[in-house]
Amino acid sequence: MNTSASPLAELARSEKPIGVGIIGLGAHGSWAERSHLPALRAVPGYELRALSTSSKPSAERSGHRHGVSRTFGTAAELVACDEVDLVVVAVKVPHHRELVRTALSAGKSVLCEWPLGNGLAQAEDMARQARDLAVPTVVGLQARSHPVLAHARDLVADGYVGEVLSTTVVGSGGTWGATVNPGDHYVLDAANGTTLLTVPFGHTLDGLASVLGEPEELRIRPVSRRTSAVDTGSGRPVPMTAADQVVASGRLPGGAVATFHYRGGMSRGTNFRWEINGTEGDLVLTAPIGHPQLSPLTLEGGRDTSTGLTPLTVPASYVRVPELDPRADAAAYAVAHAYRRFLDDLREGTSAVPDFAHGAARHRSIESAVTTT
Repeated sequence: MNTSASPLAELARSEKPIGVGIIGLGAHGSWAERSHLPALRAVPGYELRALSTSSKPSAERSGHRHGVSRTFGTAAELVACDEVDLVVVAVKVPHHRELVRTALSAGKSVLCEWPLGNGLAQAEDMARQARDLAVPTVVGLQARSHPVLAHARDLVADGYVGEVLSTTVVGSGGTWGATVNPGDHYVLDAANGTTLLTVPFGHTLDGLASVLGEPEELRIRPVSRRTSAVDTGSGRPVPMTAADQVVASGRLPGGAVATFHYRGGMSRGTNFRWEINGTEGDLVLTAPIGHPQLSPLTLEGGRDTSTGLTPLTVPASYVRVPELDPRADAAAYAVAHAYRRFLDDLREGTSAVPDFAHGAARHRSIESAVTTT
């Protein structure tokens, strides 16, 4: 979507801060608190002006903790606030469509976490509404905004590995393993749309596509090896209908082979390893968990006559948010760079950050590739 003609773009070009309201910014350990809050505070051009949670008292507690004066017990009140220009939806997936539609109907731009909707139909509905209203949107596929992935993308484009022959990803989901935390039971139910397939695999697929191009002939097979997980608080088993294994393969533009294996839980070995193998060299990205969108990433490479890998430093030009540390602030790091790139899109009429149309397309690419055979 070309955002350059929107009122939000005019505001961004005026150098006045964009007023942000976050739906789902709790007082104790919410995703928005760990990621969006530090990201917004590190990127000039935004100002957090409002928040809403599930009730007025909880919103007031969160506002007191985070220094936000405008607090609301409902999303409808937040989107009606004149001081809010951009609404951030950071709640559980089953609530995304209702909240996004409320914000869009009020004429507000929206950043919605990934997955965009609970399934393709919901994602397409939100993308359609955003297109019809010509409102700038962002979907939270922030891995592609991470400086390490941006650097890897340019290395591949500049011929560091030569012609790409294959790429392989192995990752651990963290969740969907032998145990589950008391507050995370909802992710074990496939009907809620927050699964190993949609979250870590979906984020990684989008990041890989940003570096190597969109995989073609993609086939994805989710497999359930576990049917329950043990609640770490009560010690009781909790049913699990979401798959705990995801295996996929496809071909990249140009014919290179792409393979993926995601497994639930954590491995005693490698929890994230992405290799890009070419005729002239190799690139390897690793992380302590299988979520490149929220994990510190290490990039190594080797080429020509080298027989090993050496660390590759990301040039300073890729680091657009120097106030954050890629390790200490890992949960917020890629999110902050997505916010930074969104400002660039608004001011320059570019489209580097994925919008709702991209989010619907990513849903489509996953759902159309799933097979049970």
